[in-house]
Amino acid sequence: MKRWNGWGDESKSMELPASAKSFLQNELGNGKPPTDVSLQEAINNVPESRLPKHHLIQTEPMERLRHAVGQSLGDWIAIRSGTIPVYPDGVAFPLNEEEVRELLQFAQKIKANIIPYGGGTSVVGHLSALPGDKPTITVDVSRMNKLLDLDEEGGLAQFQAGIRGPDLEAALQAKGFTLGHFPQSFEYSTLGGWIVTRSAGQQSLKYGRIEQLFVGGEIETPTGSLKISNLPASGAGPNLREFVLGSEGRLGIVTKATVKISSLPEKEQFYSAFFPTPEQGMAAIRQIAQDGIPLSMMRLSLPEETISQLTMAGESKILSLLDKWLKINGVNEQKCMLLYGVTGSKKSVRSSLNQAQNVIKKHKGVLVGTKPGHQWVKNRFRSPYLRESLWQQGYAVDTLETATTWKDVPRMVAAIESSLKEGLQDIDEKVFAYTHLSHIYPHGSSIYTTYLFRMGDDPAETKRRWEKLKQAASEAIVKNRGTISHQHGVGIDHKPYLENEKTKLGMQMIRSLCDTLDPENTMNNEKLI
Repeated sequence: MKRWNGWGDESKSMELPASAKSFLQNELGNGKPPTDVSLQEAINNVPESRLPKHHLIQTEPMERLRHAVGQSLGDWIAIRSGTIPVYPDGVAFPLNEEEVRELLQFAQKIKANIIPYGGGTSVVGHLSALPGDKPTITVDVSRMNKLLDLDEEGGLAQFQAGIRGPDLEAALQAKGFTLGHFPQSFEYSTLGGWIVTRSAGQQSLKYGRIEQLFVGGEIETPTGSLKISNLPASGAGPNLREFVLGSEGRLGIVTKATVKISSLPEKEQFYSAFFPTPEQGMAAIRQIAQDGIPLSMMRLSLPEETISQLTMAGESKILSLLDKWLKINGVNEQKCMLLYGVTGSKKSVRSSLNQAQNVIKKHKGVLVGTKPGHQWVKNRFRSPYLRESLWQQGYAVDTLETATTWKDVPRMVAAIESSLKEGLQDIDEKVFAYTHLSHIYPHGSSIYTTYLFRMGDDPAETKRRWEKLKQAASEAIVKNRGTISHQHGVGIDHKPYLENEKTKLGMQMIRSLCDTLDPENTMNNEKLI
């Protein structure tokens, strides 16, 4: 059973090692565990539905509670403290595009808002209902989860867009294929959600981001059904596919999606290396990307993340030996850990690995084999469960991400981390922040920062701290010419900063598209724009 007030399956957890607890106490001080409301108390807070009866819509309090928020830190604070400001009035689980059309028509008839819902993994406020007189219907497409067609010759597969990551991969791998799209939310996020938020999987270096994988599909809008062909290329005007990508539910609900697939790789391995300094690590991954060496992923943890990741591992004896060996090889306090993957045929894996390791050694990197890489693969979808363990210890954790060009990467990292570390100085509270670079491109990189701080004495104070830190970091990103989102989307939380990237004219273009397909502002209103 999925947790009603947090991440993942109730039966799964990820314990915080004793070394990690000591580390956090040293960095931030002792945390004060919060008092969360019970499930029954949370259900009692759900108001009466304002919707007339409809055979596709459930109005029971439990479903409305489960669909009221996503997975942002603000969402966690609201649901765990029993302070959700607005609940959806009903939840629908359509099975096909005909039922989606029926729901959109019903919403227009009764003047209701629609919130599309995939796996509920949004971390930027996509799923929040709006205050006001209009009722809200959340449309959960998770039962639209079938493989509809597999074109083995063309390397294409068509799915209903509500299919979740594990089910999609299981369907493809049974036939010898993979999509290769593995975001951290893979266990619960959906194909349609990936498309409308321009998702990036952890192995996008080989398989591409979702915009390279999505080739066509169908979307139900308040003004009609839009079908996008899966032609391999076209010079016939603007590509309608691009209008759907990143639309965040403002245009309609994606019901079918055709994606490019690949044959299952013959071999896949994940390796690690350590660099003496961040500059040497960045130079190495930049050269690998610019030389076109075909790796499947690279992730460079900068010094504080390297230290924190090694501490979280909890294997003190092994880590002590590793540290001594690295020091012998000239890697000390500023060490950076690189995880990198090679995927493909046995021959191509050997060639790619040889090329990459030559570059790593050129930049003074020390090769340490496969154990850290395999440990990362083992836990890469489990790390969100640490949020629960940290919460119970009285520590709040959040992440933010951006992307910028190589010349701006060092300045951007410094600006984000300093904005966070200094963000609560007014109340003499420390913030621990650390960063890694992933999704490496020839001309730049994404920047992914995690930050932790002690919770306040009450939920309102914890929320105030989070909002202050989020604003400070977002302003630092905008000031230093980064995108406000490399992979999480815009939603509500990033909306104030979007115009800086898109410009006033660009925002008018986006609004005009929304007005064309959704003239009455039915679809996920107030998100994105």
